[in-house]
Amino acid sequence: MAAMERDGELLSTRPAFETEGLRFLHVTVGSLLATYGWYIVFSCVLLYVVFQKLSTRLRALRQRQLDRAAAAVEPDIVVKRQEAVAAARLKMQEELNAQAEKHKEKLKQLEEERRQKIEMWDNMQEGKSYKGNARKPQEEDSPGPSTSSVIPKRKPDRKPLRGGGYNPLSGEGGGTCSWRPGRRGPSAGG
Repeated sequence: MAAMERDGELLSTRPAFETEGLRFLHVTVGSLLATYGWYIVFSCVLLYVVFQKLSTRLRALRQRQLDRAAAAVEPDIVVKRQEAVAAARLKMQEELNAQAEKHKEKLKQLEEERRQKIEMWDNMQEGKSYKGNARKPQEEDSPGPSTSSVIPKRKPDRKPLRGGGYNPLSGEGGGTCSWRPGRRGPSAGG
């Protein structure tokens, strides 16, 4: 019987010991999480992000090593790639040169238009006809004296159509009629 009592005591004391261990574990883990819970969560998230970035970099590094190994094995592929890159660069350079030529032509055309406008303005200031400018490109092609060295001829003075003292807006000298408009506004009386 004494052996049974000892076994009973062991059985009854064992669950109490386990419950105390669980309580102790619960208290310590609970206080640890209560104190440092957010720090633990943020550090776990940070570790996850760092792990993801490192794993993608490692995959890329492995892929590059595999590509280099494959390229080293097949030199014909490397030569073809280099030729394709050179051809693409040459094509792009030709397109760039063509665009530069178009741009130069456009700039020359704009400069020519500006020069013609300035020349037309100067001609107008000197009293020349601006329509004479339209004939200039034809004259430039034909050999002969330049128009800039020729002094423009003045037209003979013509007599005016009316006398010099006549002004229809002045109300004088036009005849016997001298009409003036009436006064505006309400009539005086008030």
